[in-house]
Amino acid sequence: MKQSQQATLAAPVSLSGIGVHSGKPVNLHLHPAQPNHGIVFLRTGLPGGDDRLIDARSLEVTATELCTVVGDRETGAVATIEHLMSCLRGLGIDNLLVEIDGPEVPIFDGSAQAFVEAIDSVGVVQARAARKQLKVLRTVRVELGIGWAELRPNSRGFQVDVEIKFDNPVIGRQRKVIDLSPAAYRREIARARTFGFIGDVEKLWKAGFALGASLDNTVAIGEGRVINPEGLRFADEFVRHKMLDAIGDLALAGYPILGTYKSFCGGHRLNIAVLKELLSDRANYAIVDGETRREAGHAEIASGVAVPAFAPDVH
Repeated sequence: MKQSQQATLAAPVSLSGIGVHSGKPVNLHLHPAQPNHGIVFLRTGLPGGDDRLIDARSLEVTATELCTVVGDRETGAVATIEHLMSCLRGLGIDNLLVEIDGPEVPIFDGSAQAFVEAIDSVGVVQARAARKQLKVLRTVRVELGIGWAELRPNSRGFQVDVEIKFDNPVIGRQRKVIDLSPAAYRREIARARTFGFIGDVEKLWKAGFALGASLDNTVAIGEGRVINPEGLRFADEFVRHKMLDAIGDLALAGYPILGTYKSFCGGHRLNIAVLKELLSDRANYAIVDGETRREAGHAEIASGVAVPAFAPDVH
């Protein structure tokens, strides 16, 4: 990212939708925040009328099965945060209070486009405060089965290199590389939707997942083809969505990353694991701004239902 100043929204904006896993309605309010505030969730609607603040940081991640969850499910958590976080990082939003009255961020059409449009409706403003970045100093790597993820030094910006491989011929093997910028995010990533496999639907339903999934918010794969009548938005929409998810998960670094992220057959679990591995040793990274300064780290298709893949870490 080339922007050197921190940014937030010019005005509040609200959205409403349903959670892809819970199937429950939820209201989301995005509030501008002061410099150095970061991205913070305000979870409302908890038992007893309590509210809870949850920092959008990797230390707050409590689950990565099919989606990324921050906070404690017993005292208040927010699930499926990756599409919103991806949009915020992709468009260069540093500071925001995300007020949400339910347990899961709305899925909308399965991509980040609704968040992009909401932000565009109010605009973005920059503060005088310098934007800090997390600079990768040493390569770190995490492996899981055939999958792996790395964060590597790259002083020119944030490059994302994602490759996926599925036995299903509809997807096969796909790879995409971008240098992240707001323009590239809007053009290449924001509209890519989550995807799912029809054969897994009953298993996920029994586990309490995918209760809000439909052809309106998931690219459904079955019988050797894409079931959705409109087809794909991109020929390689699957890897683009995996990249969208990775950008969102890595936004939990708390700062824009100055480095290269590279993965093969990755997913939420690997994304968070490699980020935590980076942050586990202060020799791996530095927090920098204008000057290089170091700081402490810390389906049944007939009924229109498909399974969101949020696809597994190992294929």
